Amino acid sequence: MELDPGQCFAALRARDARFDGRFFVGVTSTGIYCRPVCSARVPRREHCTFHRSAAAAEAAGFRPCLRCRPELAPGLSAVDAQARLARHAARLLEALPRAGGGIQTVAQRLGVSPRHLRRAFGAAFGVAPVAFAQTQRLLLAKRLLTDTTLPVTEVALASGFGSLRRFHALFRTRYRLSPTALRQGLLSTAPADAMDFELAYRPPYDWARQLAFLRDRSLTEVESVQDGAYRRSLLIEAGVQRHTGWFEVRPVPERALLAVRVSATLVPVLTAVLARVKHLFDTDGDPLAVAAALGPLATPRPGLRLPGAVDGFEVLVRAVLGQQVTVRAARTLARRFVEAFGEPLQTPFADINRLFPAPQRIAAQSRDAIAALGIIGRRADTLRAAAAAVAAGELDLRPDAPVEATLVRLRALPGVGDWTAQYVAMRALAWPDAFPAADHGVMKALGVSRPRDAAARAHHWRPWRAYAVMHLWHSLDSQETTPCTTT
Repeated sequence: MELDPGQCFAALRARDARFDGRFFVGVTSTGIYCRPVCSARVPRREHCTFHRSAAAAEAAGFRPCLRCRPELAPGLSAVDAQARLARHAARLLEALPRAGGGIQTVAQRLGVSPRHLRRAFGAAFGVAPVAFAQTQRLLLAKRLLTDTTLPVTEVALASGFGSLRRFHALFRTRYRLSPTALRQGLLSTAPADAMDFELAYRPPYDWARQLAFLRDRSLTEVESVQDGAYRRSLLIEAGVQRHTGWFEVRPVPERALLAVRVSATLVPVLTAVLARVKHLFDTDGDPLAVAAALGPLATPRPGLRLPGAVDGFEVLVRAVLGQQVTVRAARTLARRFVEAFGEPLQTPFADINRLFPAPQRIAAQSRDAIAALGIIGRRADTLRAAAAAVAAGELDLRPDAPVEATLVRLRALPGVGDWTAQYVAMRALAWPDAFPAADHGVMKALGVSRPRDAAARAHHWRPWRAYAVMHLWHSLDSQETTPCTTT
């Protein structure tokens, strides 16, 4: 996207939150770059340069503003192929800062050539992937220095730097001060066993409906909604290492921010944790673009988001358990599933004490062991087949997975039809155009009786049909007891 300097400066003068994260402002008189919502005095127009990403601003020689903190800017969702490819690559670079192989590994993961990825990445962010990754590591380190009391050595490691010397040198070169100097006078208020962070989003955000959706589907012992906050346990596997812990999310009053508290046990995979929280709460969503596409359907519910997931395998399991039953019945089956196979975990919350079962554990279970929970035999077969495919790396359910190829692999599983595949695409793959046309609630809200008629009615909502599904579900008074149709 080419930036229009006149429009960018107008957005800066208005401190328009709709443009937060869409561009960054470099101020030549100070050598600092800011978000367009920065509360500092607006610089003169001739002193402003505009950049598509924080990495592009730093590549131009600017250092981040300590007031508006560019590392807190929301990201961008994308639907066209080139932009989506670049966003996927960016998510991989953000979530896996210490992954080996660099651009070659990322390109292979995304199924494209390194040359094609560099071209798409440059068009989206204005810099090469290597420069972007370096900036993300530095910005994460800056965030950890500002928001936590972690020792500098642990900050460097958690940010993806293999060498403390390299971290100090790059930090001083890029930001013109030492990590210790940045931290002076800043004290974290989080307890010793946790860290506090903030995630920005573009307003409006319908927190009440987002929380209600998660509450109505909350899984006992794994997640809960209490006092306006969402909490859950989390398992992240990085290579052969397993990291377990918990997080809590609540809105910041009168600010376009979500407050996130993360257990200290998840420090080694902190970038992956924050990436999953962003996905779960759709902080990169663009509500105005969605509203423009959906028209009157979105008018009663501005700011409605697409609930994501922290674990794609969990979404698939719960979708299978929810086939042709009510939401309440699906929750009951999921609770038994967790009680039978979930690993115990200690947390500060009395109602959260288990992890959702890993695919390797489910793949090792017999059909009879799963069926004993009240799950019919053919669904037990589906769960075992799905777990084996995920555990073997044959089925990738992360947001950066290729959508069409993943849908094909999902439908190839026994007992998985289009409804289940599309639901997984909505929540696990963060695909904004997913559309489970066979969903009973969708057809009821549209006043049709056949999936093909629902698909035809929804065609003009592309590429935001997944958001249309959320609006259609919320438009039904009986949403919580609506059965779902699949296969």
